[in-house]
Amino acid sequence: MLSELDAEFIDLFVRMAQLVGLPRSIGQIYGLIYATPTPLNLDDVMLRLGISKGSASQGLRFLRASGAVRVLEVPGRRSDHYEAETSLRSLVSGFLKEQIDPHLESGLQRLSRLRQLSADVDPEDRELIQERIGRLENWHHRAGAMLPFVLRFLGR
Repeated sequence: MLSELDAEFIDLFVRMAQLVGLPRSIGQIYGLIYATPTPLNLDDVMLRLGISKGSASQGLRFLRASGAVRVLEVPGRRSDHYEAETSLRSLVSGFLKEQIDPHLESGLQRLSRLRQLSADVDPEDRELIQERIGRLENWHHRAGAMLPFVLRFLGR
């Protein structure tokens, strides 16, 4: 099972994952892969963490999509094996791309909907509501402009 050292690594990454709003299992999986010197496959992750195949698979898919783990081919083995990405630059830029980008895209639709709905607001409140929507649009524009800069700064 898990050594005390493995458990400490896992706990550290669980806390970090929860800090940024990710599920506990993401932190567990990344912590295990980070702490393990040899690449692990899906079955290894399930067995060592005692989690379901669905949870392990979903967690590995997220970690892979965000660039936190790399897939390796192990000679003589047919299953994918995973190794941790250890570059902070890659981890942060992958997280930003995976977590922030989709919110920015859906934000445009929500802001458009707010604009439409504000037309039906009582005329004496409309100016204030539209000013606040304008402020949100400005925030959205700034966040969208800043993300590519942050990603470039991180080297991705």
